[in-house]
Amino acid sequence: MSEHSGVQYTKVDPSYFEKRGLRRYAGVWSLWALGVGAVISGHFSGWNLGLANGWGSMLFATIIIAIMYLGLTFSLAEMSPALPHTGGAYSFARTAMGPWGGFLTGLSENVEYVITPAVIVYFISSYMGGIFGTPVEYLPLWWIGFYIFFVGLNIVGVELSFKVTLVITLLALACLVVFWVSALPYIDFGRWAMNVGEGGVLLENGNGPLLPMGITGVLAAMPFAVWLFLAIEQLPLAAEESVDPKRDMPRGILAGIFTLIFSAFMVLWLNPSIASIGAHTLAKSGEPLLDGFKAIYGDGIAKVLALVAVLGLIASFHTIIFAKGRQIYSLSRAGYFPSVLSITHGSRKTPHLAMILGSVVALAVMFVLWFSLGSDKGAAVIGGTLLNMAVFGAMFSYIMQALSFILLRKNMPNIPRPYRSPLGVVGAALTVVIAVVTLYFQLSDPLYRDGVMWVALWFAAGITYFALVGRKRLILSPEEEFAMDMADKARS
Repeated sequence: MSEHSGVQYTKVDPSYFEKRGLRRYAGVWSLWALGVGAVISGHFSGWNLGLANGWGSMLFATIIIAIMYLGLTFSLAEMSPALPHTGGAYSFARTAMGPWGGFLTGLSENVEYVITPAVIVYFISSYMGGIFGTPVEYLPLWWIGFYIFFVGLNIVGVELSFKVTLVITLLALACLVVFWVSALPYIDFGRWAMNVGEGGVLLENGNGPLLPMGITGVLAAMPFAVWLFLAIEQLPLAAEESVDPKRDMPRGILAGIFTLIFSAFMVLWLNPSIASIGAHTLAKSGEPLLDGFKAIYGDGIAKVLALVAVLGLIASFHTIIFAKGRQIYSLSRAGYFPSVLSITHGSRKTPHLAMILGSVVALAVMFVLWFSLGSDKGAAVIGGTLLNMAVFGAMFSYIMQALSFILLRKNMPNIPRPYRSPLGVVGAALTVVIAVVTLYFQLSDPLYRDGVMWVALWFAAGITYFALVGRKRLILSPEEEFAMDMADKARS
């Protein structure tokens, strides 16, 4: 056992890593689908709540958040082929900021990837309950069924997982394209998209001000604009399952973000502009895309349309389960989490224990809330507080990843970089600034504070474990060896 920077490393024999092998399969389009699929549910619902501040506020908020994600994804496109490890955000921060920085970044992503699928599966169950007439008290059966099915798909093998990801991502995008084409003959932008007035009042004849709440409305809409891009950052977690990460990872990440930016602005333009809906009504909707389809095609085929609309949720649910498994696996393989969680399936070479445990934890949280608070209040907490926990964890991890990029550029300029971000340090700095502002406005909203409190407890439990146990049992995984080698070279 050796000590380094306040932590202790345990020597392991080769069989340790033999039991934790992954299989390479993903190319550029598989990676593109993984990134887009993880995000696409946010184009079906969630973003629209920001319209309460006015369409113009949501437009400028989306532009600002898109800039933040461009800064982040260009930084990831540089770091991921330079440090092509499954750890992703954790491994970047570990190399740049040491074991504690790596652990805190990994812990923040852990909140995001465990909680986000729980929220998505709740929304899926609500759709399915409406389609099949399932009583509210039986919705948890949908949660269990979807978790079992999609965790099972991810366990069967990386090949099947990526094939399913590509198919459902393409189907979800096809659904959006059909909506855009269908909506064009029905839009009246000035009359409907601009029907929010000062103070959020409804303007019956539309043609209201661009910024009815002023700059405050733009800032207040920023947390909702995040849903149009949230989770694109998971792509580097597939580095060790990419056939050629140094070539394909930057291409997959950048193709993904530009696809999402185009889709985001199409949805933002067309969805609120449809006659008889409008921004004011859409701001209160739980299924804005479905409402748009109903306005175009009528309620008579509502159940068929609901099945179409649920595709986006399923795409994100499936892909974030993949990310959750790899995120827990990487922290476990390096000893930050109990190392047993990184054992991969003997023949399938997938991190089955990590995916199963992460899913069990998410389901346990949902069941506790559902049965302790009652179905009505429990649903509000699952759809609100848990959602806010995921966003807070994501924002914190963005700050840490952008800081990692800046520190790596400064302290380790000679690391081979197959791709260099054209935005450089300026892009990463913009990411930090915008993420901090977004966090501030999340904290200023009382609805977000409960989520932040639970994230604080999650962090407290994780930090306590790492301080007392984890830091004494670290293992020289690929991420750890790379970080220590680079640190030694930087000092010499």
